Amino acid sequence: MEQDQQQWASSMITFLLEAKKVCEAAPENYLTTDSPELRSIFSRYDEILQAGFAENIPPPKPKEEKKKRGRPKQSKAKNLLDRLRDFKPQVLAFLTHPLVAFDNNQAERDVRMVKLRQKISGTFRSKKGGKIFCRIRGYISTQRKNGL
Repeated sequence: MEQDQQQWASSMITFLLEAKKVCEAAPENYLTTDSPELRSIFSRYDEILQAGFAENIPPPKPKEEKKKRGRPKQSKAKNLLDRLRDFKPQVLAFLTHPLVAFDNNQAERDVRMVKLRQKISGTFRSKKGGKIFCRIRGYISTQRKNGL
């Protein structure tokens, strides 16, 4: 949305945030597969994707130009639309599976200390040292997640 100023991207952001709120309002923080809310969310998702594909129509092929090998280059927005269409169950998994997080912030926080350690010291001196560091970080992260 920020790069290409495409309307469908703005709609998708708003839609995903609204879907998260619907999911959080559900009794057990997830929707059952036969719920009308879930069907409504899936159909709205498809509508937004259709609007995106309508906004990203490929340009017509010039006839007099030499033939190039391979597929024609697509825009980044079109590539994102293709992935959102092809991986719809994975994108919306947070709605039906209570253990799937809406975002990946926790995973990024868990990896941050390892990357910071690599950046400061260059690397770990041995594989064993790296394993020990990761084990300690794993314990600390688990304790924080459990509120201890």
